[in-house]
Amino acid sequence: MKLVFYTHSLVSDWNHGNAHFLRGVMRELVREGHDVLALEPCDGWSRSNLVGEQGEAALERFERDFPSLVSCVYDADFPHEAVLDDADVVIVHEWTDPALIARIGRARRAGGDFTLAFHDTHHRAVSARPEIAGLDLADYDLILAFGEALSERYRRAGWGRQVVTWHEAADTRLFRPLAGEEKECDLIWIGNWGDDERTAEIRTFLVGPAARLGLKGTVRGVRYPAEARAALAEAGLAYGGWIANADVPAAFARHRMTVHIPRRPYVEALPGIPTIRVFEALACGIPLVSAPWDDAEELFRPGEDFLFARDGAEMAAQMRRLMADPELAASLSAHGLETIAERHSCAHRVDELLQHLVRHGTQKVRSQLAPREAAE
Repeated sequence: MKLVFYTHSLVSDWNHGNAHFLRGVMRELVREGHDVLALEPCDGWSRSNLVGEQGEAALERFERDFPSLVSCVYDADFPHEAVLDDADVVIVHEWTDPALIARIGRARRAGGDFTLAFHDTHHRAVSARPEIAGLDLADYDLILAFGEALSERYRRAGWGRQVVTWHEAADTRLFRPLAGEEKECDLIWIGNWGDDERTAEIRTFLVGPAARLGLKGTVRGVRYPAEARAALAEAGLAYGGWIANADVPAAFARHRMTVHIPRRPYVEALPGIPTIRVFEALACGIPLVSAPWDDAEELFRPGEDFLFARDGAEMAAQMRRLMADPELAASLSAHGLETIAERHSCAHRVDELLQHLVRHGTQKVRSQLAPREAAE
């Protein structure tokens, strides 16, 4: 099949975790023999910030790291209808411009025989509800939401059976334990500042515990203001700025533990949705301690795959346990790897996507996937 993905960006992962997941999904689809094309706006904020901060070399780096993937940029004059003419499946991400979302829907209505899906991987259905509610999705065949709480929002909006939950996952061909890397530091956190969505949480669950225990650690991510960088330095944490996602497994391998600090909108309004960093960390076998969130869909086995900490004091206590107990650290690593291998790889998500397309796709798509489903 030919699948076209409208992404905010595939090339840039600057403050854009969805790129991690889509790269993994597309690589699995290519491996299975499908023709896959990504389209991204020439002036998207993630791509623009990456080039402004890192230069054009960052774009070239993508081509080296992911040679099987193709992403084309589009501008106002791009011939979308011509590109979609021979597509079997079109998946449009929710960061796509609303006018273009509607235009692609009109192409479907005007006789396009592709299956058209809308992919929502953000909390804007809650935090920017009027923007999402105003999107023209009347001609879309399927809504892919990255958590059951988000799916329920679309169901209540009238989409019913056309909504399916499609969680993110780890690209396990990239995210895996790396042997031979020596432990250089105690703690690493890879995450972006996120304005006011988790400022207090970063201080409570990262900066405070690290300072209290005197841990040697590293922080990677973007959008850290001067006062945040100063707080990290005072706590003994080295700030390294943006990191290419392809370099994350090696960074994890050089540290003894990591933490997960969810953004507040997910904790308060969309329970059950972790960020992709949880999947990636567990896939790399690094012990993880998480700030509170509700694993409402039982994606993991808390206490076995990772540890929870209810507050800053408990986070410090859990970190101290991991530093003092190599057997505990090894057990968390093994169980986390097991859960990812059994349930949460991009290969699993591709299988799920194709099953959804069998149920919700056009006759053209169903006929192509029927032999595969029969074989399974």
